[in-house]
Amino acid sequence: MNSFDPDIENCIRVLQNGGIILYPTDTIWGIGCDATDAAAVERIIALKNRPENKSFVVLVATENELIKYATVPDQNVFKYLETTIKPTTVIYESAVGLAQNVIAGDGSVAIRICRDSFCKQLIKRFGKPIVSTSANIAGMQPPSAFSDIDNAIKSGVDYMVKYKQIDTTIASPSSIIRWKDGKVEVIR
Repeated sequence: MNSFDPDIENCIRVLQNGGIILYPTDTIWGIGCDATDAAAVERIIALKNRPENKSFVVLVATENELIKYATVPDQNVFKYLETTIKPTTVIYESAVGLAQNVIAGDGSVAIRICRDSFCKQLIKRFGKPIVSTSANIAGMQPPSAFSDIDNAIKSGVDYMVKYKQIDTTIASPSSIIRWKDGKVEVIR
């Protein structure tokens, strides 16, 4: 049993009921929900006071899960990801099977395959991809640690993961790339 198992059980219960969670990701603390549940995504948009047209990052645990939710035209993207040190989110051209309000206006979707053990276990045991958006009000600085998260965010979620709350390691957002025609375009 991992020290985070009770948190995972609580998260799964909340996610299955259309709720939103505050959780540590492989990068910064995030607000998450079932990426296939449009109503849950709307709750995150309202909590963050986020523009409706801004797309989300989706987390999956494995390459096999990724190909259920995005058309991956070039398998070399997986070889590229094996060489990255920093967590890297990839924008894929065509999203499938996700809530419409997770997908960008052009039909693309940003997906990251998690390496973090907490996130991997959560996603695998939940059995669906999870939205990951920084735990801040839109326009504000993303939190680099749990202690930096605004109380409005903390009180607006259905469950706050206890695991890593006391961790003071400074975290930063993922890199974001677009993989097109076998080439990497760095977005962030």
